[in-house]
Amino acid sequence: MAALAPPDALGRRVVCGTEYGTVRYVGSVPPTAGIWLGVEWDDPQRGKHNGTYEGTQYFKCWHPTGGSFIRPNKASFGVDFLTAVKDRYRMNNEQDGTENVLVFGKKTVELVGMDSIVEQQRQVQLNQLVDISVRECAVSHAGQKEEIGRTCANIQHIDLSKNLISSWETVTAIAYQVQKLETLNISENRMKFPSTSASVSNVFSKLRILALNHTGITWTEVLLCAPGWPALEELYLTSNNITVLERPGDVLQTLKLLDLSDNPFLDGNQLHRIAHLPRLEQLILRNTGISSIHFPDTGFGYKTKMFPSLKRLAINDNKISQWSSINELDKLPSLRSLQCHNNPFMDTEKNPATLRQLIIAKISQLEVLNKSEILPAERKGAELDYRKIFGNDWLAAGGNWNPEKNKPSEDFLAAHPRYLSLCLKYGVPEEGELKGRQPLTLKNQLLTLTIKCPENPEQKPVEKKLPESMTVQRVKGLLYRILKIPGSELRLSYQSSKLEGKEVELDNDLKPLQFYSIENGDCVLVRW
Repeated sequence: MAALAPPDALGRRVVCGTEYGTVRYVGSVPPTAGIWLGVEWDDPQRGKHNGTYEGTQYFKCWHPTGGSFIRPNKASFGVDFLTAVKDRYRMNNEQDGTENVLVFGKKTVELVGMDSIVEQQRQVQLNQLVDISVRECAVSHAGQKEEIGRTCANIQHIDLSKNLISSWETVTAIAYQVQKLETLNISENRMKFPSTSASVSNVFSKLRILALNHTGITWTEVLLCAPGWPALEELYLTSNNITVLERPGDVLQTLKLLDLSDNPFLDGNQLHRIAHLPRLEQLILRNTGISSIHFPDTGFGYKTKMFPSLKRLAINDNKISQWSSINELDKLPSLRSLQCHNNPFMDTEKNPATLRQLIIAKISQLEVLNKSEILPAERKGAELDYRKIFGNDWLAAGGNWNPEKNKPSEDFLAAHPRYLSLCLKYGVPEEGELKGRQPLTLKNQLLTLTIKCPENPEQKPVEKKLPESMTVQRVKGLLYRILKIPGSELRLSYQSSKLEGKEVELDNDLKPLQFYSIENGDCVLVRW
């Protein structure tokens, strides 16, 4: 049995059935005879102990039941890269000797040289491969030197996830032979990474996308490897137990996307250390445990110098509890898209529509919220409503309709940093608007509107009281009956004294009137 354990078995990755693990011990386990492998399993439920057996510690595990012993013949130490490729793409079938024979009646003729022809055909097929996936194919090493380059010269994208790769050196040995490599996924391989700066080579000179999820890599190790990734644009590092970040220095300067999801950051201030990556456009921070976001280099009303190119931010499933963190996001100069589901601050408002309006009003340049586009009419409605909702707070904090006396407190401006700019944009809320914010009874939700048909002067104006929750579609149905309009497609818009004669189109049949910020006394215009 000893011969079944490779001489370099210690530290190597193995698979036993469907379970993956790392060899932590090779040797005898008295009183039994023969060689055993002490394995630390990725899934601790597969194990039985922590490496201590019958009072003797043979190896250590991070989990108290993460280890067990198996015989070497029960473990697979894997295959080389090219063998896995041939097996996956069915180019490694053994011949039974009949493929090189033709039969003419009762006469059998052997085709001399067919073996070499078949092999040449297989070589051509492998050379045509551009995208290769050998996920879960037990790849553990590169194989013979230069063989990959001779056989698969056109590979550009490789999926090596969930294999038996135990070191970064193995990855480098494979990539060295793939001159056109642009995309590499080596996720779910628990491996060792360099602990010191390695000499920079051109092995990964064309690599644009790299996935290192579930590999156990630290941020320090990322920065040690990064000089070898001069063209990298996307880096995926989820679920690596990364807790602290360091400033990248002069590496990762080409990075456009960084995914750090499912890593337990110590605090939101860790983000400051990656805030000056000049080309970073997308940052994914799902389930990182951050509870706040703050950009201390500037005050409200100004743009931060941090994350200068950041357009898309995902902070789902975190512990952000204060609206002040959402206020901070307005400082990002390029932010256009935000995902923020499942954070405690969202529990402060039970109405999802109102919650969405508040976020939109607080972040001026946002165009997409939680994967839903923000249309101009929605933004306008959100900002007008925000201006009214907090109007009484504005007055109580020192706000005033007289510009010379309009001096709201610092506390109010900290809680509502965009309020003054919204007042400049739409005008300060009028006293009548603020008095109108009463409890949401049915009576208080009715809007008194004037219905006009500007292209049909024979239709006299009609005054109607409509619920602000009434959808545009239901309003149209009502107008068909009231105005006795023949079966035509109605087009609705409205005018308000605050909009100086401008018309706002009611362009979404599914939206309620309150979505468009229609108020008492406004005029609905009907055309067909």
